[in-house]
This record gives sequence, structure tokens and C-alpha cells, in this order.
Amino acid sequence: MFKCAIFFLGVLGLGLVLAQTPIQSASTDELIDKLNPNSISNPPSRISRGLRNLTPEVSEKLSVDLIIQFEFNSAKLLTDSKPLLDNLAKALNSDQLRNFSFIVEGHTDAVGKPSYNLKLSNQRAESVLQYLIGQGLSRKRLKALGKGSSELLLPDQPDAAQNRRVKITLDS
Repeated sequence: MFKCAIFFLGVLGLGLVLAQTPIQSASTDELIDKLNPNSISNPPSRISRGLRNLTPEVSEKLSVDLIIQFEFNSAKLLTDSKPLLDNLAKALNSDQLRNFSFIVEGHTDAVGKPSYNLKLSNQRAESVLQYLIGQGLSRKRLKALGKGSSELLLPDQPDAAQNRRVKITLDS
């Protein structure tokens, strides 16, 4: 029993690590699958209250962390990130996702002043939002939000590149 519990916790821990890895490339279908609340691969996450699980609640909104590259110290998108953003735009305009709204979150690492990081993350989120609008998405379905370094993906590595990301979250 003890070995089974350790194995389960190990698998659970591996799943958490894999779930937190920002993606650098994904097809339109892969992005639809990750963001579609009606997808078979996205059953509602539940948390329980106590041992009896009387009232299950959804614990998190669907989201995907993307590695979007910008010029150094800037909100100007690099060409390398545009294919991923093109696929994201196609996914968000798909039949499966066109009735949903999304939050475009900008995140930075913890290098530098928090106030500067917050400003830069806002600018980068807005830059991605404007790019998506340029690809045919309605401004009404998108919201830009800068988080600075307040929600590090790897808190034990505050200067890690994985912390510098754009997160797309289903807005309910």
C-alpha cells in the first residue's frame, strides 16, 4: 500500500511538472483541445470539501502557457512567435471556441523592479492581444492583463526563462 501511494504521488508530481511547462509550438487542434471546456481531455477538475465530497467545485479555469518571444526589454513580438500566435488565432476563431472569451496574461521573471515588470507584462499582453485582433479575433472576446512577476511558474527559480510567458485563460 505504501509503495502504491508513493508511486501515485510520483506520477501526480510528474503530471504537475508537465502541466506547467509552457509550450513553444502547438497546432490549432492541440490549442483547441487545451482550451475547450467541452473537450473530452478537459473533464472538470474538482476539489472536495472534507472527506465526504459534499459539494464539488471547479478548481481552475482552462488555460495554456505559451512561450512568446519579444525583443529584449520590449513588447515587440519576435517573428519566431508568430506561427504559434497564428495557430492560437485559428483555434480561438474555431467553431469549438468562438463563443468563449479569453484573458491574455503577460508574465515576467523576477529580475528587475516589480513596477517595471508589471508595466512590461501589461505591454506584452496588449501586444499579443493586438496581434490576435489583427488575425480576425473580436476585441470583445479578449482581455489583456499584466501580472508582472506576481505568479511565477517556477517560484524557486525566479529568473528562469519559463517564468517569461503569455498565458491564455478561458474567461467565464
